[in-house]
Amino acid sequence: MPRSVNAVASRARKKKILSRTRGYWGAKKNVFSVAKNTYEKGLKYAYRDRKTKKRNFRALWIMRINALARENGLTYSVLMNKIQDKGILLNRKVLADLAMNHPEAFKQVINTVK
Repeated sequence: MPRSVNAVASRARKKKILSRTRGYWGAKKNVFSVAKNTYEKGLKYAYRDRKTKKRNFRALWIMRINALARENGLTYSVLMNKIQDKGILLNRKVLADLAMNHPEAFKQVINTVK
């Protein structure tokens, strides 16, 4: 009895990996075993960095809020405490956007808090 191999499925698996590694440098794009390892490591980085991205953005928002708060005579921690005490429901993302793009509106928020 002849040996039966599912060449269609194995070729499709290899083709899927190699198509996803297009644009990589050297053997990472066309040698299957190398491309497979690179692709899997890339997925690990993507998973890890989806979590890191949230941390980085929060830190960026805090820096932006703090910079404009200090220009208006408050520190970040004092500003956030007063915002929470007044019951203003603006999160850090919105406050950072106000600080960058609409400094007058941010100044009004600070004046209502003071």
